[in-house]
Amino acid sequence: MPAKLKTAPTAKLAKPAATRMSLAHVMSALEKAGSAQTRKTYLRHGAEEPMFGVSFATLKTLYKRIGVDHELALALWDTGNFDARNLAVKLVDPARMSSADLDRWATAPGARMCHGYIAAIAVEGPHARAKADAWLASKDEWLRCSGWLLAGTMSMRDEATPDSWFSGRLAEIEKSIRSAPNEERGAMNQAVIAIGCRNASLRKVATAAAKRIGKVEVDHGDTSCKTPDAAQYIDKTWAHSLSKKFESPAAHERSRESMRTRC
Repeated sequence: MPAKLKTAPTAKLAKPAATRMSLAHVMSALEKAGSAQTRKTYLRHGAEEPMFGVSFATLKTLYKRIGVDHELALALWDTGNFDARNLAVKLVDPARMSSADLDRWATAPGARMCHGYIAAIAVEGPHARAKADAWLASKDEWLRCSGWLLAGTMSMRDEATPDSWFSGRLAEIEKSIRSAPNEERGAMNQAVIAIGCRNASLRKVATAAAKRIGKVEVDHGDTSCKTPDAAQYIDKTWAHSLSKKFESPAAHERSRESMRTRC
């Protein structure tokens, strides 16, 4: 089936310095937008204080208002505030993120809920493959989680990396997922699904691996989150993308705005 021709949305351009919002102004806006109920929800999902409890809908509105502002993004991240960091991942310019910046963000205390967005930043910049290889080889559990999320994001977004690299990651997952720590098991399961959505060939390989792995147990704490059956989820995602006339879920994803800015 031919791919649906659709141009992916372009990134927002940085605004002139005279029209940019200051760090103090943005932090004030975040504080005013916070709610106790949203804070409770974020805490249940693993976020850490300090935070105001700003909804993702409000963060997206602020992103649309501010646009790309790399310096502001770095300053927001360095506050350590959870909401400021969630906004920072939207405002940052991925092309300007250094390898060290990515490491620093991925290992920051309390950044657990930001790992998927950090993976998206890496894929949009020049260091994706190098970071994936380094993070997956790390002794740090959270870096490995970031590495698996990055591998999955690369599968959906990075057309240059060869399929052999992704099939190699599937072999690693199949070998070690049972002995992996809780959070890493969840990230591995997500990677299996994403790799299975890259193309028809990897769909077969990932589905077979998922069936051999079987049910993946992940403790999601005091949340309603559930660990999806990878093989079933791959099939469901393919059915949805094919119904939209895309040749694969990855092609469907590449037609869309980045997850870090659309969510």
